[in-house]
Amino acid sequence: MSDDLVKELKERITKTLEDLKRELTKVRTGRANIAILDNVRVDYYGTPTPLSGVASVTSPEPRLIIIKPWEKSVLKDIEKALREANLGVQPMNDGELIRLPFPPLTEERRKEIAKAVKTKGEDHKVAIRNIRRDTNEVLKTQLKDKKITEDDQKRITEKVQKETDDGVKQVDSIVQAKEKEVMSV
Repeated sequence: MSDDLVKELKERITKTLEDLKRELTKVRTGRANIAILDNVRVDYYGTPTPLSGVASVTSPEPRLIIIKPWEKSVLKDIEKALREANLGVQPMNDGELIRLPFPPLTEERRKEIAKAVKTKGEDHKVAIRNIRRDTNEVLKTQLKDKKITEDDQKRITEKVQKETDDGVKQVDSIVQAKEKEVMSV
């Protein structure tokens, strides 16, 4: 029963870390990253369709994404969807494909982005600590209901704290890596 709690805690922390990684892929760095287009939906014959469902997306250069639609008739719809997505870059349509040039970020803008990355990291650390709190509450209830002994509670609480500390360290390393990526020119 109690080991299931630790297992569930690990799973929830892992999900939190995956969410952080997913959110940070959307953060714009000085480089073109096709993951920034994951949430772009194109009106394809009346159906909102992921961009990858109507075109091939490549990044041949560090500061350029090229979108080549499978049907030329969708070109205008893709361009419209890109403008509405507010990516901070202007799509350039040449009648065959769309280019998304990413201008280099200014030092000030890089610092703002790094600060936002840190904030996302802090939010996820809070989430991990909330998971710890929830697990400890369950342990207290189990002790009160005499489902576990005090020794079991102490042992499991230590495991919970160790997992929490590991999760927070992982958040720190993920955030540091992303900050380094943002700050590099």
